[in-house]
This record gives sequence, C-alpha cells and structure tokens, in this order.
Amino acid sequence: MSRTSLLTGGAGFIGSHLARHLIAKGHRVIVLDDLSTGRFSNIEDLDRTHAAEGRFKFIFDSVLHERVVEDLVREADEIYHLASAVGVNLIMNEPVRTIETIVGGTHSVLRCAARYRRRTMVFSTSEVYGKSSDVPFREDGDRLEGATSRHRWAYSCAKALDEFLALAHWKQTRLPVVVVRLFNTAGPRQTGQYGMVVPSFVRCALRGEPLTVYGTGEQSRCFCHVADVVEALEGLMGCEAATGQVFNIGSTEEIGILELARRVVELTESRSEIQRISYEKVYGADGFEDMQRRLPSIDKIARTTGWRPKRGLNEIIRDVAAAMREEGVGGEP
Repeated sequence: MSRTSLLTGGAGFIGSHLARHLIAKGHRVIVLDDLSTGRFSNIEDLDRTHAAEGRFKFIFDSVLHERVVEDLVREADEIYHLASAVGVNLIMNEPVRTIETIVGGTHSVLRCAARYRRRTMVFSTSEVYGKSSDVPFREDGDRLEGATSRHRWAYSCAKALDEFLALAHWKQTRLPVVVVRLFNTAGPRQTGQYGMVVPSFVRCALRGEPLTVYGTGEQSRCFCHVADVVEALEGLMGCEAATGQVFNIGSTEEIGILELARRVVELTESRSEIQRISYEKVYGADGFEDMQRRLPSIDKIARTTGWRPKRGLNEIIRDVAAAMREEGVGGEP
C-alpha cells in the first residue's frame, strides 16, 4: 500500500527533490512550508500534476503552528522534518529567527509525532561538529563549539539541541526517530541566496562574474549530489535498525574552496576571475569562525543500509550548470 509522507520544509532544495523521489516510488506526499526560504516554483509541477489525483498536497503555513502540524501528522504515516532556517547568511543576519525556527519547529513536530506514533526523521547538519579537528567526523565523536558571542555557532547549537530532543523522545516516549547529519548537499534547484557555495560559484561563472572566495580558500568541504542524498534518506526511513540513531550523509570526495572555484571555472568554460575576500570584510567586527575541514565518516550508514554516494563533484557542477542554463542564466560561455 502507498504511504503518506509529510515533508516539513518540502518546498526547499532537498525537500523538493525528496518529494519527487517519493512520489516516483508510489508515495502520497504532503508538503508543509511557509516559503520563507523554500520556493513554490520548486514544487509547482508536482502540485499541477499530482494534486488533482490526491498524491500531492501543499500547505502554506509554518511548522511553528502546532495545530496545523498536528492535523498533518495525524494524516501521515511518516515525517521528514526538514523545515529549518537555512544558510550562513541567514544565521549571521537573523540569529533570533534561526534559533526560534529550528528549536521551536522541531519541538512542535516531535510532540505531535509522539502523540500519534509516527516514524520521524530529524534533519541535522555537519555544523554540529563545530570546530573539531578529529576528522573524518564520526557520529559518536566529540563536538567542539565556539563562544556564544559568535553568532556563527547559534545554528550548530540549535541543531544539536534538535538532536538531543529527538533522541530523548526515542528514550522516553519510544517515538521511532532517525537523525541525519547532512554534509554539503548540492545539485539542481539549489539557490546561492543563503550562502551555498556551489550554486553561487556556478551562477557567477555562467555570467562571467568574479567568483569570490572567503578567507584563504584552503578550507575544504565534501559535496554530495542531492540525488544520492534522497536515496540515503529513503533507505534510512525504511530501516528499523536505524531507529534511535544518528547518521552522517555525505561524500568523502574532499576539495578546497579555492580549488572548487577553479574547477567550476574549468567545467563551465568560463572566463571569470577568482577573487579573495576576508571574513572580517564581509561579516564585520562580530567575526566569523569557519571550520577548516568537513570530512564525514559514512561507514555507519554503509553498514546499516549499504548506501554510498554514486555521483562525483564534476557531475554535481555540470548538473547545476545545466539547470541554470535552462533557467536562462548566462547562456553560452
């Protein structure tokens, strides 16, 4: 029988890809999103194609409205809780909104999910590892946070609290939960509006504009294709052995940000220049602390579900560029 999947924040980048994936698998999908960072254009085709047949429903509302959340949770079989404040720029510019949305939204979803015993996936982030240099990061490794005076760490701490709350529900109410820590997911339909580096670089390259690298550019990241990520999510949601546990999801293909900029210029055949700028110039005296490396261990998810990413960084860049060209960005290099 088909299952009904509730996706909070389902009009966002990852949520919209997950919605398509689940519908293709025969699920009925409900999306709850206030479009504060998501876009209706991400799911407009799903609404147009599947709403009339009852396989897709979009609710324009906030995850902070618990009465709405409760009605939708009762209707669903499983919950993917993606709704969150997104991106470094939003974290630095709107810290109150960041904390309230993350913690308040997760509290609302988990309380309703516990009431109706709905299997729930809570989305966390590699940010929870903070400034730890114990790479590759493992799910049971120690975390190292910066000072509370640095807004940079508000997102990390709020997401860590989400994890504590989810696992507390598993321990106390036996709510079947799974926590996932995503490492730099990238792919088509991702916007660079909130500081995501791959779409920002690709957009600039297609337009022939300079690619801006913050700091030295030696800081490294691992980018995982969104198509690989949604397969990992579905696998964990359907795996009873994953219940009550935390899993990293990401690629182990590591690249420095300056080298990433060069790779984007090369693959898009762009004439764009690469420029560097200090964090202080962008974020002011409040400062910005960045992590030098974010390299996940994915041994745990591989043992549990057999998942490993199939697509590499070059494919991500090409797919992002192709999608942007279809939208009319840049044109021929």
